[in-house]
Amino acid sequence: MFEFTITAKNARARAGVFTTPHGDLITPVFAPVGTQATVKTLTPSQVKDLGATLVLSNTYHLYLRPGDDVVAGLGGLHRFMRWPHPLLTDSGGFQVFSLAQTRQIDEEGVTFKSHIDGSTHRFTPQRSIRIQENLGADIIMAFDECSDPNDHEYSKLAMERTHRWAEICVKAK
Repeated sequence: MFEFTITAKNARARAGVFTTPHGDLITPVFAPVGTQATVKTLTPSQVKDLGATLVLSNTYHLYLRPGDDVVAGLGGLHRFMRWPHPLLTDSGGFQVFSLAQTRQIDEEGVTFKSHIDGSTHRFTPQRSIRIQENLGADIIMAFDECSDPNDHEYSKLAMERTHRWAEICVKAK
């Protein structure tokens, strides 16, 4: 179902075609962000007309609203967005960084406080994978801990934790 074919090389750079169940991606790829299952101000056909072949959606935000179970029940993210082309979901890891004031990290995962209603939500590597599978994206990401690039020592610890979480994600998949 997935295949990558290299079409050109220049030193260490390469270009190619990444084949997914919902179509081919010519790399490098332009991928607009549709955080909450929509690229703001554009229809799916307008996104396609801009040359996009991939849209990125946000696992954390879709989990909170409308909910991954709701999206799954409506036929998955492709149908929900009316985007028949490849989709990528992030893991929720960027929110580990961007919501630093409202989350707690431990070795097993992250507990977030919702910016919508203040409720708490637990993300683990396994849960991130399960949510992304429920959303039905073609490409899903391992749960990671994004960190402040100006704090080298903490970034090293975050990278090591991310590596451990990636191994758990692979097992969960």
